[in-house]
Amino acid sequence: MNSSELVGPQDNAAHLEHATHQIHNTPFSALLTAAMLFFGISACALFFLSIQHAAHAGWSVIVTRVMEAVASFIPVGGIVLLILTLLNVGGIAHLYHWMDKDLIDPNSPNFDVILYEKSKFLNIPFYVVRILIYVIGSWFFVWKIKKVSKRLDETKDRKDYKALYNWSVGYIAFFGFASAAWAWDFLMSIDPHWYSTLYIWYSMVSTLSSAVAVIIIVAVYLKKKGVLPQFNDNHLHDLAKFLFATSMLWTYLFFDQFMLYWYANIPEEVRYFFDRFAYYKYTFLPMLIINFLIPLLVLVSSSIKRNYKVVTTMAVLVILGHWLDFFNMVMPGTVGPFWNNAYTFLLVVGAFLFMVGLFVLVVMSALSKLKLIPEGNPLVKESKIFEYPF
Repeated sequence: MNSSELVGPQDNAAHLEHATHQIHNTPFSALLTAAMLFFGISACALFFLSIQHAAHAGWSVIVTRVMEAVASFIPVGGIVLLILTLLNVGGIAHLYHWMDKDLIDPNSPNFDVILYEKSKFLNIPFYVVRILIYVIGSWFFVWKIKKVSKRLDETKDRKDYKALYNWSVGYIAFFGFASAAWAWDFLMSIDPHWYSTLYIWYSMVSTLSSAVAVIIIVAVYLKKKGVLPQFNDNHLHDLAKFLFATSMLWTYLFFDQFMLYWYANIPEEVRYFFDRFAYYKYTFLPMLIINFLIPLLVLVSSSIKRNYKVVTTMAVLVILGHWLDFFNMVMPGTVGPFWNNAYTFLLVVGAFLFMVGLFVLVVMSALSKLKLIPEGNPLVKESKIFEYPF
């Protein structure tokens, strides 16, 4: 008996249904890739801002409003993710095959014991509740921190400055939980048989590096337009240091995760990487060059970190590199090998440009409503005269 005789009609039908779902998933996968990137950027911008407030950092006060404006995208990005969640729950999109109730029914011929064991966490009601917690929680913190920051400008009261510190610490704690959990829910559960304990840090640092890049681009743009002249080479230098540091941290986490799986060589674990090497090598390998090698070679120099054109160019490249990173997280598990065509290219690029346009609209609208220099912050003078000592 040859292998073809072992495959029955039901297997062919199941394979055809799976392939149909993967092709049908393309527009939703493209939107999830871009939406997760920009929602993560806005959430990490608020995280980065909260760290500055919690540390009473003086140098970064000049770009406080830039970080607040970038964080203002949280509600919009969250709504896009909620819509995608509802489309999956309603069966219109099929990005998460663990949502198929047939797979956790012990009496079903398609019963999956691994998904059954994980169903205490991966079940639709609890999943929707978690998504609401991430979106509403992040939305609340960005609203509260911006409100207290604006009030501090008006009152210059130390009590408001203390409140800003307290709410920032609160968001750091919330973000520590939420950023881990939404990485599980939105990204890692695409491949529910596979897991990585480093995945939450890896995906978070990808958006953190992108957030620093966006802050650089917006701050430099405002300076070139003449509305933020207080932003100088020293502020750029420190932001470029964070861009370099987060790029190296991302590389460390990528290598650490990959090396451990390669060394263990357990079939059910390395399959995750085999699929990417087999079908996504044209996006997987360039991602490493853009996110690691280029930042390493370009930003290692201290003098280069003061060059506006070079640093801004690097910031744009880093964002594109981490977009590829999210592409590689989402597409293999949702679209499979059916991505290498003009249809998918147009959808992926179109979804990215749509989210970029929406992001720019929200951020610029937020900036137009903010006083660019937070004069109520007691450290604003220190930020204005900040000079890097080396």
